[in-house]
Amino acid sequence: MATTRMEAINLNRLAYFAAVVDAGSFTRAAERLGITKTVVSQQVARLEAELKTALLLRTTRRVEPTEAGRLLHARCVMILRTAEDAVDELAQTNAEPMGMLRIAAPNDYGATMIAPLAAKFARKYPACSVELILSDTRTDLLANQIDLSIRVGWLNDSSQQARRIGSFRQLLVAAPDVAAAFRGMTPDELAALPFIANGALDEPLVWRFTRRDIDSRTIRMRQSISINTTPAVLGAALAGGGLCVLPDYLAAEHLKSRRLVHVLPSWSLPAGGIHAVYPAARFRPPKITAFVAMLVQEGRTLASKFPE
Repeated sequence: MATTRMEAINLNRLAYFAAVVDAGSFTRAAERLGITKTVVSQQVARLEAELKTALLLRTTRRVEPTEAGRLLHARCVMILRTAEDAVDELAQTNAEPMGMLRIAAPNDYGATMIAPLAAKFARKYPACSVELILSDTRTDLLANQIDLSIRVGWLNDSSQQARRIGSFRQLLVAAPDVAAAFRGMTPDELAALPFIANGALDEPLVWRFTRRDIDSRTIRMRQSISINTTPAVLGAALAGGGLCVLPDYLAAEHLKSRRLVHVLPSWSLPAGGIHAVYPAARFRPPKITAFVAMLVQEGRTLASKFPE
């Protein structure tokens, strides 16, 4: 049996119908919508005619939805909410960032990348101010009223609202006079060399080196110094304390100025992600979306300039 295609429904009539069900009467629905009761009644009647289905049971005291009306009302709520969300998102996109932006970030990435970017952001959006909380301890976003948390590494909590905004490479580096002795070595020979361990990592001495995705070596380094913050590991490496592993964003300028040397550049260490983590919310204020957009662009700039 052939089916007859139903003509397009006037979406305004769905809004009138939903308002009647929510209010329980045509009069109260008209008051909420700011139009006359006659218009609401006519539009709902036309909707019923278009659908060839009774949607409302009208009594002298109240209007109740039929079974078909209840099903349609549930869908109308979803449709209207989606439309409202789209309008709100558009308004947020066009709005100027303003107010206090509170950002949590780890010490090394915060000092190297976020702090300079916060200065640029505050200059670009004078209606905004920035509070930057740097700590290597995870911060409770809701309890501390944090708008945005930057996480570097690997996310363990999949329940968070998060967006991957970039990545970083881990590099085996050393001061030039120290690195000179390591030319021509293989990863297997590193185990006997002095190594500056980063105590902030779960396994600061075990590293997996790969080459062209076909050769892999897992090496346990010999600790000569252990330091519990990444910037301090950098300081020890610059002073000639030995080999260490640093993220590219922290090592980049020192590699460029040749104060550090990339050791075993043909071998790679595991790369990590940089994530923007948000508190649960339907919408993100313009101040958050604008800052994240700047952060993504800054990451791309670093990646394009970083020496291979």
